[in-house]
Parts: sequence; C-alpha cells; structure tokens
Amino acid sequence: MTLAAARRWCDVTSTDYVPALLARGRKRAEAEGWNIEFMEADAEALPFKDNSFDAVVSSYGVMFTPNQDKAAAELLRVCKSGGKIGLANWTPEGFIGQIFKTIGKRLPPPAGVKSPALWGTRARVDELFKAQASAIEISARDFVFRYRSAEHWIDFFKAYYGPMLKAFAALEPAGQAALHDDIVKLIEQSNRAKDGTMVVPGEYLEIVIVKR
Repeated sequence: MTLAAARRWCDVTSTDYVPALLARGRKRAEAEGWNIEFMEADAEALPFKDNSFDAVVSSYGVMFTPNQDKAAAELLRVCKSGGKIGLANWTPEGFIGQIFKTIGKRLPPPAGVKSPALWGTRARVDELFKAQASAIEISARDFVFRYRSAEHWIDFFKAYYGPMLKAFAALEPAGQAALHDDIVKLIEQSNRAKDGTMVVPGEYLEIVIVKR
C-alpha cells in the first residue's frame, strides 16, 4: 500500500506497530528511490493531529485491531473533511474468513473481542463509518493465493502471518496437528489447481469512504 501510493506521487507516511516490517518497507522504498516517512504507531492511537491527511488507507491491517470502534474513530479523526478512507478487508465468507473460523474452532478468541472478519461486511462498515461519511462505496474482489502446495502455504503463513503464528504457538502438539489438517481440508475444498499446487481465491471488500 505504501509503495503503491508513492508510485502515484503521493506524500506518504507509513505506519505499523512492528519495527521489523517498517524496516523492510524502508529498504524497499529506498531501493525504488522514494522519500517516505516510516513511523511506529498504534492504529488505536495514531500519533497525528486531527484532519492531517487527504487519504488514509489500510490493506488487511486495521481490521485486526482489538478495539474496532476506537480504530475506526482514529481513521476518521486524522482524515480531512472531504478526504477518503480506503480499506481492503477480508470477508467472513472468503478463504481467509474461513481460516479465522477454522482457527476459532480450535482456539476461541478472548471474551469481548470481535472477529476481524466483521470489517469485511457492509453492516459493520456502516456501523463504524456511516455517521461521519458522505459516501461509502464497497466492491467485492478476489485476491488469488498461488503457492507450491497447501503445505507451502501453511508453512509460510505459520512463519509470517500473525493470527496463524499465534494460533499454532498457543496449541499443544495434538491441537496443532488437528488445526493443520483442518486447514488442509479447507484449502482442498477451494483449490482451483489440479497439479498439486495451490490456487485459491480469497474474497475481500474494497472500501472507499468519503468523510463528511
């Protein structure tokens, strides 16, 4: 998201709460010759003044905040009137949404924490943003996961995808094996490839909110 905005000549401030990801982003920006500001920040308490940005964007990021209402309020707060908030959020029905449900069967979420997949529903987006929006446009799209195999996808996501990494780390060996098998079955149900590789569409919502 950061590089895509910079390539369109935007002045970009890129935030994350994981220093290692910011460091990787900084290297990629330098390799392409972009002057981008990278900052460590909490999406529930952004370190910016009110009405700071013409556009505020998140690609599969803000949806994972524990306090959804507070995170949405922060996006609205730092966006200028007439500015846009752009989001890409996994849907509950899509592949990653089903991964969340599969993990939840083996490892129920903490009490009071809403599913991140709610950000991928029109109803929740309206709840979070409609009161301060002059327009909300939502389109369903697919991101296609292409990996060498189901095992390759699982190994990669266990290493680099927070929800998956934490789920496997919290389970005993028997639970890990059961979760692994559940995910393999889910991939097999959605896999378009017939040669042992993995080609699985993952539905997400492309959301553009215009702040009042």
